[in-house]
Amino acid sequence: MTGAEEAKYQRVPTDESEAQTLASADLDGIKSHRFEDVPGVRRHLVRKSTKGQVVHTGKDHKEPTTRSRKQDRTPHESIPVVLYRSASRLKGILPDKGYVMARYQKVFVELNELTMDKNQEMQWKETARWIKFEEDVEEETDRWGKPHVASLSFRSLLELRKTISHGAVLLDLDQKTLPGIAHQVVEQMIISDQIKAEDRANVLRALLLKHSHPSDEKEHSSPFPRNMSAASLGSLMTHHHSANHTHHPEPSVTDPLMGGVHTAGDTETRIDVEKNEAQKETLLVSGMHRSKSKHELKLLEKIPENAEATVVLVGSVDFLEQTTMAFVRLQEAVELESVLEVPVPVRFLFVLLGPPTTSIDYHQIGRSISTLMSDKQFHEAAYLADDRQDLLNAINSFLDCSIVLPPSEMGGDELLRSVARFQREMLRKREEQGVKLAKEPKSKEEKEALLTPLKKSDDPLERTRRPFGGLVRDMRRRYPKYLSDFKDALNSQCMAAVIFIYFAALSPAITFGGLLGEKTEGLIGVSELIVSTAVQGVIFCLLGAQPLLIVGFSGPLLVFEEAFYSFCKANDMEYLTGRVWIGFWLIVIVIVVVAFEGSFLVRFVSRFTQEIFSFLISLIFICETFIKLGKIFKDHPLKRCSLNNGTEVDASTANITLVLSNSTLPVPVADLNEPNTALLSLVLMAGTFFIAFYLRKFKNSAFFPGRLRRIIGDFGVPIAILIMVLVDYSIDDTFTQKLSVPRGFSKKSWIISPLGTNGEFPVWMMFACCLPALLVFILIFMETQITTLIVSKKERMLVKGSGFHLDLLLIVVLGGFSALFGLPWMAAATVRSVTHVNALTVMSKAVAPGDKPRIQEVKEQRVTGLLVAIMVGMSIVIGDLLSRIPLAVLFGIFLYMGVMSLNGIQLTERMMLLLMPPKYHPDHTYVRKVRTLRMHLFTIIQVVCLAALWAVMSTQASLAFPFVLILTIPVKMFLLRRIFTAREISCLDADDAEPKFDERECHDEYSEMHMPV
Repeated sequence: MTGAEEAKYQRVPTDESEAQTLASADLDGIKSHRFEDVPGVRRHLVRKSTKGQVVHTGKDHKEPTTRSRKQDRTPHESIPVVLYRSASRLKGILPDKGYVMARYQKVFVELNELTMDKNQEMQWKETARWIKFEEDVEEETDRWGKPHVASLSFRSLLELRKTISHGAVLLDLDQKTLPGIAHQVVEQMIISDQIKAEDRANVLRALLLKHSHPSDEKEHSSPFPRNMSAASLGSLMTHHHSANHTHHPEPSVTDPLMGGVHTAGDTETRIDVEKNEAQKETLLVSGMHRSKSKHELKLLEKIPENAEATVVLVGSVDFLEQTTMAFVRLQEAVELESVLEVPVPVRFLFVLLGPPTTSIDYHQIGRSISTLMSDKQFHEAAYLADDRQDLLNAINSFLDCSIVLPPSEMGGDELLRSVARFQREMLRKREEQGVKLAKEPKSKEEKEALLTPLKKSDDPLERTRRPFGGLVRDMRRRYPKYLSDFKDALNSQCMAAVIFIYFAALSPAITFGGLLGEKTEGLIGVSELIVSTAVQGVIFCLLGAQPLLIVGFSGPLLVFEEAFYSFCKANDMEYLTGRVWIGFWLIVIVIVVVAFEGSFLVRFVSRFTQEIFSFLISLIFICETFIKLGKIFKDHPLKRCSLNNGTEVDASTANITLVLSNSTLPVPVADLNEPNTALLSLVLMAGTFFIAFYLRKFKNSAFFPGRLRRIIGDFGVPIAILIMVLVDYSIDDTFTQKLSVPRGFSKKSWIISPLGTNGEFPVWMMFACCLPALLVFILIFMETQITTLIVSKKERMLVKGSGFHLDLLLIVVLGGFSALFGLPWMAAATVRSVTHVNALTVMSKAVAPGDKPRIQEVKEQRVTGLLVAIMVGMSIVIGDLLSRIPLAVLFGIFLYMGVMSLNGIQLTERMMLLLMPPKYHPDHTYVRKVRTLRMHLFTIIQVVCLAALWAVMSTQASLAFPFVLILTIPVKMFLLRRIFTAREISCLDADDAEPKFDERECHDEYSEMHMPV
C-alpha cells in the first residue's frame, strides 16, 4: 500500500464513511456480519482461517475494503473470516434450487490466457472453449480444432482442488460490470492474504486487460478494436474527457506486468474508478452495439437458449510471489462487453494468477476448471453451492467418476475401448444415483403420488375391454386435431418432403408393379399398382390416425401374390375372382379383430420373429434377382446359334417389334438368341445396383456439404434408374425386355365378378378363401402395426399420437374393396414411412460442436402424404416413359432392396460372428453379456426357423408361409425361455431400434428397423 493511500485511509473513519453511504438496513446487515447480531433469518459462522475467504454478497451488502480493516494489521496476518448465507437467497430474491437446475442445464465456458500480442502488449487470449466438448485454438493456424472429449491430468485436478481450498470464493456477488467484479476480487485476494496490498493495482490492471479471440482478425468493420475491454474504454474516456489526467503521460497498460516502476500518484490515478467515469464508460459501452458477424451467429446457434457463461482467466505474471485464485458466482448473469467471443451473459468467473517460476501448469488448471464447469453435475453444484466445501465436494464427486490411465505405451485405439465401456458404466451408475436421490419421496403426499397408477389412455394399445373401445379412443384422440393437420403443413420443409417422398414411393411402385405383372402374367401390373397406391393413399391420409404412414405394396405381399397365383393356376381357378373373396373375408376378419381390440397382439411379435421374416424376404429378393438373370442368359446364350440369313432377318424383325410394342410377352427363343442381350442385362442390373448402393453410401461420406450429400443419397434409386435407362436407350442395336405398361388396365372389365367370368367359380372356394385371407391379414397386420410402433417411438417426440386400431381397419378394408376392382391390397411400407417421418423431422440447431443433433419436433400433418399419393396417381400419364425401363434395371433395384434390408438385422451380424474368432467380435451388448456359445446357439435356432420357412416356400404349401411365420412366436415365448435366461433373452432379443441421424456413422432408414422392404 502506498503512503498516500495510507494517509487517506487514516483520515477517514470507517464507521463515518459507511454511515454516509449506507442506509440503516445496510448498517444492520454489516453489524450482523461483524458482531454476530443475528436479525432472525441470517445464519453465519466465525472462523479463524488462513485458507482464504468465502463471501456471500447480496444487494444489501457492500463489500468491505481496506478502509474497514484495522491499521495495526499487516497484510499477512490471519483475520477472522465470516461465513454466512445471503439473506436475499432466503427471502426468495434468488431462484430456488429446483428452478436453477431446471433452467440452466448448459454452460458456455471460455478459457483465456495471458499472452503477448504482436505489439508486445499483454492481453487475454482465448485458447479454448467448451459448449459440451472441448475445442482448442491451433497455435500455428489460429483456427479452431475439432471438438473432443477433454483429457485432464490428475495432478492438475489436485492442484485445482488445492487452489480452491486456499483461494477466495465469492458467491452471489452483486456486480454488473467487469471493473466492479475485478475490484471486489482484488479486495478479497488482499483480505485472504493471497496478494500484498501494494500489488492491488497490478492485479486489477491485469484483470482489465483487453480480450482477443481467433475471429477478431476476420472482422474489421468497426473503427474501434473488436475486443476492447472496459478498462481500455475507461482509459480512452479518461484520455479524451478528463482534464485532470491530460497532463499525465499515458503509460502502456502492460508496464506493471513487465516489472515497470511507477510513482504512487500514477498508481493511484490508474486504479481509481470514479462514479462519473463509470457512468460515462457504461454509456460508451452500451453505444457500441453492432450487428453480429456470421461467426457469432453460427456459434450462437450452437449454444443452447438460456445458457450462461463461465469466464476462466489464467496466466503467469512477474510481480506476484505466490499463486492467487478467485472463484466468483454472480448474483445475476450479466453480459460483459468484449470479454466473451459471443454476447452470452456471464454467471461464473475463475481467476488464477501466479509467478512463472512455480511448478504449476496454469493452462492445465484452466482446462480442468473449464471441463468441470462444462460437466452437468458440477455446474449444477456450482449454482447451488452455499460455501467452499460444496465446491470441494463437487470436485471429489467428479474425481470419483474420472478414470486414470497408467503412463504406459498404447498399442492402438482398440485397447481404449474398454476404457470407454468402463466410463459408460460409471456414468450410468452416477445417473442412477442422481435419479434415485431426486425421486426419493420426502412427504406423505409425494409417496401417495408415486403409488397412484399412470393414466391408462397414455398407451394406445391398452385394452378398454369394450367392443370397438380402442377404435373409439383412437378417433377421440386424433380427430380433434384434424384442422391442425392442415395448418401445420404450411412449412417449406413439408413441401421439400413431398418431392423426396414422391420418388421414394414411385420407385417401389414401378419395381413391384413390373415384377407383379410378370408373376401374374399381366393380370395385375404397373397401372393397377399405381392406381391402388394413389387411391388408398389419398383415403388413408384423409381418415387415418397416423397420416405419416406411407401406404404401399411390399415384398411379403408380392411373395403371397405369386404363391396364390400359382395355386389358382394349378387348380384351374380364376385368380382375380379368388382375390375378390379373399378381400371379402379380409373385411370380416379385421372387423372382428378391431372389435376385440386385437392390435395389442403386436406386442408379442418380438425381434426374434421380425428378423426371421425380414431375412427371409431379403433372401427371396436376392435369389429372385439372380434367378431372373439366369433365365435371361438361358433364353439368350452368349454363343450365337448357327442360323440362316432369313432367320436372322426374322429375329431382327421380332426384335424391332418387341422394342416398339414394349411387350413383355414370351417370345420363342429360337427367334431371338441375341448374345448381347444377356450381357447388357447384366450390365444394367449391376449398374443399377451399384449406383444406388454407392449413392446411399455417398450420403454418409465427407464429400460436399451435408445438404447436397443428403439430396444425392436420398434420390439414389431414381438417379440409378434414370442413368441405366439412358444407357439402354443409347444402345439401339441390342434387344432388352422392357416394362409392360398397357394403356388402361390389364383386365377387360373394371369390376371383377364374384361368381367368376362364366359364373363357374366353385362355391366351396368362396368359403375356403377365408384361409388365404387370414394369411394375408397376418402379413398386413405385422407390417402395419410394427411400422406404427417404429414411427411412434417416444424418441421421435410425436405429440398428436397414433391409432393402431383405426389405421389397421382403414388399410385392410381399403384392400378388401380394392380386390373387387382387381387392384392389389396395401400395407404400411416400413422404409417409406420411416423415410417420410425423417424428412419431416426438425433437428435442434443448438447442438454443441461434436454432439449429435436432437429431435426438436416432427411436422405431423396430412398434406404431404396426400400430395404424394396424388402425384403417384398422376404418374400413370407417363406410361410411355415408364415403358422404356428395362426389366433388368428393376432387377437391380430388387437386388438393392434385398441387400439394404440386411443392414439393420442383428441376425445377419450374428451369422457372420459364427465365422469369426471371439477376439474379433464387435463391442455389442449381446456379445459382451452373453457367452459366445450361447449366442451362437440362439443364432442357430433362428437359422433353423429360417430354413423351415424357406422349405415351406419351396413346396406346394408356399401359400401357408405366413402361418408358419406366426409359429415362431410361441417358439420364442415357450421354447427359448426354457433354454436361455431372462438376461440373455433381453440382450439378444432387445428392441433397440431408435431413430439415428448421425450420417457419418452410416445409419439410415434401412439400419433402423428389422422389417422387410
